[in-house]
Amino acid sequence: MGRQFVAALLLFVAGCSGGSEAVPGGGKIDALLAKAPVHTGQVTPGSAVDRIRKRGKLLIGGSQDAPLLSQLDPISGELTGFDAYLGKLLAHYIVGKPSAELLSATSETREPLLANGTVDVIIQTYTITPARQERVSFAGPYYQSGQSIAVRKGTTGISAPADLAGRTVIVGANTPGVKAVQDAAPTAKIVEFGSDPECLTALKQGRGEAYVQDQAILVADASKDSELQLVGEPFTEDPYGIGIKHGDAEFTAFVNDWLRELGKSGLWQEVWKQTIGTVVTGEAPAPPAIAS
Repeated sequence: MGRQFVAALLLFVAGCSGGSEAVPGGGKIDALLAKAPVHTGQVTPGSAVDRIRKRGKLLIGGSQDAPLLSQLDPISGELTGFDAYLGKLLAHYIVGKPSAELLSATSETREPLLANGTVDVIIQTYTITPARQERVSFAGPYYQSGQSIAVRKGTTGISAPADLAGRTVIVGANTPGVKAVQDAAPTAKIVEFGSDPECLTALKQGRGEAYVQDQAILVADASKDSELQLVGEPFTEDPYGIGIKHGDAEFTAFVNDWLRELGKSGLWQEVWKQTIGTVVTGEAPAPPAIAS
């Protein structure tokens, strides 16, 4: 997926709270599950897949307040969205039914949750970076976005990454935005905050002149906040991967094979149409090449 597609991207809200049991079935997911594959082959005793099967459900680290990606419907209690449906489809592939439990994750807790076995996977717009690959194994990528710039409406003089030079720039802690700003504007003063709401508050308070974040997040923010304005196009390409405990090559390969199957069968595109495609016009794009 290229930047033109990303520029038209989805709504997304960073952060999450609480845990939620994914409700099987319900609406759009039923049609997807009817076409979804189930793994029937042998698995290694004691492997991640074996443990998940014996437990009877997949434990996912992610969000429940991310529109079109992973959002909890307060009426039905169902998790809906691109990431949420992929999680249910992966659970269905492993367990034979869409039995999955969502546990709250943030950019600062994702890696510990994987490392200590609290979750099996992270499906939460988790950008694959070399630094993260030293601590996390990634399946995918399954999606692609990019870093963008947001300012307070009416701000002048900032229209491209180079304009961040010498300015105070807000970024999310432990996000790709940190390196993106360092590379694009080495003289910028970077100020980090732990969550997207904190970053937005800091920008409004004038504690920085710009906020650099994944465009998917900023599009959602701007759609809800008239004080926020996006400038320019994404200036990086950030592939999203499914986070897996570091060093688990077998489970990573297993999930990659599943992603390839989704892409070849057209089910990935069906998930896109049911979620992101409801606000983005045109045909579903081809999924990114796995392990690229």
